[in-house]
Amino acid sequence: MSTFKSILLHVDASAACTARLRSAMQLARQYDAAVTALYAVLPTTLQYPYTTVFSGDTAAAYQQFDDERLARARARFGATIGDAARIRWAELVGEPISGFTRQAFYADLLLLARGDPDDATPSGVPADFVESVLVQSGTPALVLPHGSGAGAVGRVALVAWKETRESARALHAALPFLQRAERVEVASWGDAAALGEAGPLDVESLLRSHGIAARVHHHGKESPELGEYLLSLTVDVGADLLVMGCYGHSRARELVLGGATRSVLKSLTLPVLMAH
Repeated sequence: MSTFKSILLHVDASAACTARLRSAMQLARQYDAAVTALYAVLPTTLQYPYTTVFSGDTAAAYQQFDDERLARARARFGATIGDAARIRWAELVGEPISGFTRQAFYADLLLLARGDPDDATPSGVPADFVESVLVQSGTPALVLPHGSGAGAVGRVALVAWKETRESARALHAALPFLQRAERVEVASWGDAAALGEAGPLDVESLLRSHGIAARVHHHGKESPELGEYLLSLTVDVGADLLVMGCYGHSRARELVLGGATRSVLKSLTLPVLMAH
């Protein structure tokens, strides 16, 4: 069976990070994987670089805020992880997106989470952290909804399939989950002409070759509301994991015109394994 050996977990000082740490412990046990919990937030001096004329007192206050935030994150890590030997703590200094992305190149799987849009406490995590790391690293990521975690993921998986490199990348990355799932559903999109020209290989035969019996449902040509439809479909089939490629179009186009990736991340209701 396929497996993950190296998981990179994003850590910040938010209370929701406790659930993320528990999910990391669950994955470490399930896949016998080593987890690196990497603290990556934006220093206050970089978060507000042009708003204040720095004095010695201002710089000291900013540094104290950063130190206290780091101490809270360390304490939460220690209280949650305990003596779990396969999870280690690490810290980044400086800009979090580029630093985390460089480390993501060396991991099999990233464990990320959406922030709480209603949380007014400065977290130091850029609003586009998840999206930027996904695009810049190319490493598959399990993205958790805000505050979720601790439970096993992938009892019932829904795979969103199109004949694109992003979908293929996500499907192959998800094999460790799919091989352990009780049930795998595949929702496939494509025009009728393309389906009629199908060759000897298809998504069902690919999954079967890895010991996965999946039910494939063809939905025809994708609609502009594909993201919303996917989230609704996960409820219909009882899925606790969604697998999909992300940003088949540029992020700029999705920002202006909308897109499935943007819609799913905005309204995330279950863990989603994404790959760019």
